[in-house]
Amino acid sequence: MILATSIVLIITSLLMILLVLMHKGKGGGLSDMFGGGISSSLGGSSVVERNLDRLTIGVGIIWFGSIVVLGLLLKSNGAG
Repeated sequence: MILATSIVLIITSLLMILLVLMHKGKGGGLSDMFGGGISSSLGGSSVVERNLDRLTIGVGIIWFGSIVVLGLLLKSNGAG
């Protein structure tokens, strides 16, 4: 169970990094360097941004949950 939770944590961590970098920057940061301007050419960037926000929040919740579960598993494993 600890291994599975650790794998979920690693995958969601990498996804969080990718999703945060994909967000449209306000000052031309890393998101513009990796093609942040592509979403504006799709014609409806507000929908794309909203979906990206929802996906980021969903992955963030899973990421946070896996941290809590892994902490509880490690705490119970060390006490027993």
